[in-house]
Amino acid sequence: MAHAHSLPEHPPSLEDIARLGRAALRELPEALRTHLKDVALKVEDFPDAETIEELELDTPYDILGLYTGVDLPRRSILDVGRLPDIIHLYRRPILDYWCDSNEPLSAIVRHVLIHEIGHHFGFSDEDMERLEDEAD
Repeated sequence: MAHAHSLPEHPPSLEDIARLGRAALRELPEALRTHLKDVALKVEDFPDAETIEELELDTPYDILGLYTGVDLPRRSILDVGRLPDIIHLYRRPILDYWCDSNEPLSAIVRHVLIHEIGHHFGFSDEDMERLEDEAD
């Protein structure tokens, strides 16, 4: 019989999600990681109101992650003073998705991260699927 104390007392925290995100980044192929050293990882419970409005989301649960910044294909040498690129992971929507799926939380975080990194590189959905297969 399983002991009650083997179950987590609390849902995964912002830091737990960040830890999974950092682990997923470390598992990426080196060729990708070199381009991500200036990209920040930020974990928040939900997207901010501006993001919800901008993306015309019905609810804040409609998005698991977001890449903000200038994707590599559109960069120019003149982009000196711009804001840092950020990969946002949204904890509550991720946990909601996790509860509805049979996937490990680490796999979901990795999937969202790879998807957002794909936007950074301007990849197609096929490119991203290939990336995920390589990371598995």
